Amino acid sequence: MHETKHYPTLEKDRIPLGQKIAFGVGMLANQMFPAALGIFMVILVQSLGMNPLLWGLIFFLPRLFDAITDPVMGYISDNTISRWGKRRPYVFIGAIIAGVSYIFMWQLSADDSQMYNFFYFLGWSLVFFLGMTIFSIPYVAMGYEMSNDFHERTRLMATAQWIGQWAWVISPWFWIVLYDPDWFASATEGARYLSVWVGLGCMLLALVPAIFCNYSNIPDAAPAQKIDREHVRDNLSTFFKGIVETFKCKPFQKICVATFLVFNAFNTIAAFSWFIIVYYMFNGDAGSAGKWPTLFGSVSALFTCFLVIPVVTWLSQRLGKKQTFVVSQSISILGYLMFWWCFNPENPWLMFLPLPLFVFGIGGLFTIMMSMTADICDLDELQTGKRREGTFGAIYWWMVKFGLAFAGLLSGAILSVIGFDQTVAVQSQEALAMLRLSYIIVPVSGTLLAIFIMRNYDLDEEKAHEIRLELESRRGSLQPA
Repeated sequence: MHETKHYPTLEKDRIPLGQKIAFGVGMLANQMFPAALGIFMVILVQSLGMNPLLWGLIFFLPRLFDAITDPVMGYISDNTISRWGKRRPYVFIGAIIAGVSYIFMWQLSADDSQMYNFFYFLGWSLVFFLGMTIFSIPYVAMGYEMSNDFHERTRLMATAQWIGQWAWVISPWFWIVLYDPDWFASATEGARYLSVWVGLGCMLLALVPAIFCNYSNIPDAAPAQKIDREHVRDNLSTFFKGIVETFKCKPFQKICVATFLVFNAFNTIAAFSWFIIVYYMFNGDAGSAGKWPTLFGSVSALFTCFLVIPVVTWLSQRLGKKQTFVVSQSISILGYLMFWWCFNPENPWLMFLPLPLFVFGIGGLFTIMMSMTADICDLDELQTGKRREGTFGAIYWWMVKFGLAFAGLLSGAILSVIGFDQTVAVQSQEALAMLRLSYIIVPVSGTLLAIFIMRNYDLDEEKAHEIRLELESRRGSLQPA
């Protein structure tokens, strides 16, 4: 059912453009790190010959670590009192840890054993993901606090996602740098050098919101819980109580499960596009595949920037967030189905034909879901009297990251089950056929389940407006119409 009642955005609720851009630059870092990591990860199998099951474990194990650190970081961020605010100090510290550890993580060599590289990479990846937790959980919470207007939240997230999408335009070109012998003698050597530029560049981008992003029009609804050694028991009690209350929120449950299904079904098969292009379309010759994998990724991201995000933002203000989610995900299913015919060795250009449809699934997901999460934080304040953007952001993004780990583990399992052999250039026809089927069946199944989960999501514009009026009345700041 379409939302029938709309409310204009008041001037006092509009976020200054400079603040939107500063927040968006942080999103570029937040997306460039995983985008670059996804490109570099192929090296572990393709160049270092790592077993696909070990490759899957490298995706999975750090997320078990995140299961502890993400909620803790959300709680700490929500209850921090400092002269610089409760989010910015952590964004600053996390940016530095993530940038430096990314560089060390990729100082690998083919001369070392497979198990040495596995444990070395795993150790540094734990440090890297800790840094990303310290950065990203408070950073995302900053965005939830920047506006209390239903549509301005969507516009903020659209701006941030638009800027962040350039990570996915840029990062596929790393394949060219890594695999071009004119640049480096091997992809492993390329990763050692390129990681320095990626790590330092992303670190500088991540520092921007810590330094410049200081706008918020949502006051704290309750005093922060004091965090020190004298209050450990109270802290633990409040922490676990907050986690339980967060999980009990029905709308939040729905967006978490739907995001898990859509995003991580996609990420299960995301790396398969490289394998399909190289091994199916170019018979295992990465040199002949040339720029095709790069163009595939970059063009996808450009369609997201200039087609999906503007359309999703426009639709959201007319149909509502839930209906926009359903429409955009339905469009993506058509794109996935087309890939069976459009990954064509005889005509590589055909693989670009489904892209304007396929990118609606991932391209609009976080614009809508992050805006919904901000609405849910208001609902939580109405029910509990507390502002817990950090906790909601932590649990939501832990679900994303855990699902991403699960997707990595599932990716390795699929490659192993279908008979993909990383040690040979020419794969069997059966393995390639199953690889292509997996590329379609996994994300389509996840998307259909997500649409089903969201069918009864009821936090629409009218309800969000009523919640806002009640909260402003409680705070003593209700403005006359």
